[in-house]
Amino acid sequence: MDLLDRYLQAVKKHLPWQRQDDIIAELRANLEAQLEDKEAALGRPLNPVEAEDWLKQIGPPMQMAARYQPQQYLIGPAVFPTYWFVLRTAVFWVTIAYSIGIAVQIAVRTPSWAALLEGVLRVPEVLLTTAASVTLIFAAIEFTAARYPGRWPAPVASSGDWTPSALPSVEKEVVRGQKPRSYAHAVAEVIFGFLFLVWLLLVPDHPYLLMGPGAAYLAVSPFQLAPVWVQFYWWVVSLNALQLGWRWVDLLRGSWRGPRRAQQSAIQALGLIPLGLLLTVRDHVFFLLKHPALDQMRYGATLESINQGIYRAALFILVIAILQLVWEMGRMSLDAYRRRAAAMR
Repeated sequence: MDLLDRYLQAVKKHLPWQRQDDIIAELRANLEAQLEDKEAALGRPLNPVEAEDWLKQIGPPMQMAARYQPQQYLIGPAVFPTYWFVLRTAVFWVTIAYSIGIAVQIAVRTPSWAALLEGVLRVPEVLLTTAASVTLIFAAIEFTAARYPGRWPAPVASSGDWTPSALPSVEKEVVRGQKPRSYAHAVAEVIFGFLFLVWLLLVPDHPYLLMGPGAAYLAVSPFQLAPVWVQFYWWVVSLNALQLGWRWVDLLRGSWRGPRRAQQSAIQALGLIPLGLLLTVRDHVFFLLKHPALDQMRYGATLESINQGIYRAALFILVIAILQLVWEMGRMSLDAYRRRAAAMR
């Protein structure tokens, strides 16, 4: 029954991810058995109105999922699913925002391992502060709802004021506008990601892999790469290694079918760091003269033009990347709000 599938999908969004599949399989078997008993008693399948009434008696998805959550004392089972969702969302975006802020500070100042270590050591403090703030807010909600039930709306809709027909349709595609990913597709992403990472690691010793014939021209030209490109290169390598590791973990966990919008947004956000690094280079020096004393008069104007062109290109790419990231974050937040609002009706 499509309505039952939609109900179970809404319940799954509020369950601990480690046990989602097992819980949903058990719950599906129980509900299908109840449905068969009802239909056997009536001698016919339930009509849409009867199916909605039956699900309303069972309870809203969040209320059903709360039964499978570990017992909570500070925050009760009615509030806990919403609390857990808000906490994970807050921690995720605070981590991204903090990482970008630290990277920009390090890039603006003189980059050093001490500054990087200082930023990393402050991560637990930032996350604990965020978690504590969210927990205190929801603890206050739990306290107020428990002490003054008549003055505070129920944190979870009761079984009488939600509508099963308002549940979102079963998600057949994990990403809008794209076909569902197959296992072969997920494995291919890991394999080609690994090969691309190997290719990146070979570039310093074999620059022709990146520049082709241009590597020979650079070797005999009066110009050479500035030191900033070394830092930029290792940032790119690190981001590709992170993305590869993320996909590998998805394969091991069996979560390769799930949506990857959060992962992609995280990689996009971290990708702003190397671009920011290029833009904060002092005097926009991306290329240097190999022999400045001899070639400054002849090639100085050309060198300045090259450096300014690279700076403008990097600035343009950074603006586009930020706009794309903001747009994707807005879509993710709106979609998550709509799904949860539909599941609570």
